[in-house]
Amino acid sequence: MPPLPDAFYKDPALTAFMEKIGPCRLTSSSQQSLYTALIRAVTGQQLHNAAAERIFARLCSLSPSENLTPPSPEKLLLFSDTELRTCGLSFAKMNTLREIAKSRQEGIIPSLEEAQKHDDEALISQLTTIKGVGRWTVEMMLIFTLHRPDIFPAGDFGVQEGWRRLHSMPERLSPKKLRLATLSFSPSRSILTWYCWQAKALLPAIPHTKHPKTL
Repeated sequence: MPPLPDAFYKDPALTAFMEKIGPCRLTSSSQQSLYTALIRAVTGQQLHNAAAERIFARLCSLSPSENLTPPSPEKLLLFSDTELRTCGLSFAKMNTLREIAKSRQEGIIPSLEEAQKHDDEALISQLTTIKGVGRWTVEMMLIFTLHRPDIFPAGDFGVQEGWRRLHSMPERLSPKKLRLATLSFSPSRSILTWYCWQAKALLPAIPHTKHPKTL
């Protein structure tokens, strides 16, 4: 791993936290297509990991294969609402999955090889044209599937709250202010993201000084 930017060591609170918990242990889900990554992300939205995995497994079982992979775009578009509902999917998620399937057929969702030719913002712009797919979903895919090193999902609650707890702030920063505050951590902001998630998980909550809102 290349050396981290100086910003990591010029932030006393972050430096102390890094020394306490050790090196970044961010893991990536290799051998997974962007199509599969998006399907998995949408099925798991707003669910705990165990529930998300159950629903994804049920969806995959509609078109069994040796590996746990979702139905191809062609097959997915053939399933009825009733069949998809048996997997535990809401109507909103079913519609988004169908949009993802159509987008893969139309080439909007690239292959892994094709995706490597595009920078982060180009992929975010392209994939968020899919109805139901937002910036956060694509950012997670960039981190965990494409292993991009400089992704900082400033709109993620865990990232916002982790940064707040690290720096003992009375309120969370808005996504815009948080992005500006962390620009100097480029080109290693995916690592900063991981440390923010760990701070949210490990550091004690800080009471808000007023009605909770972002600054």
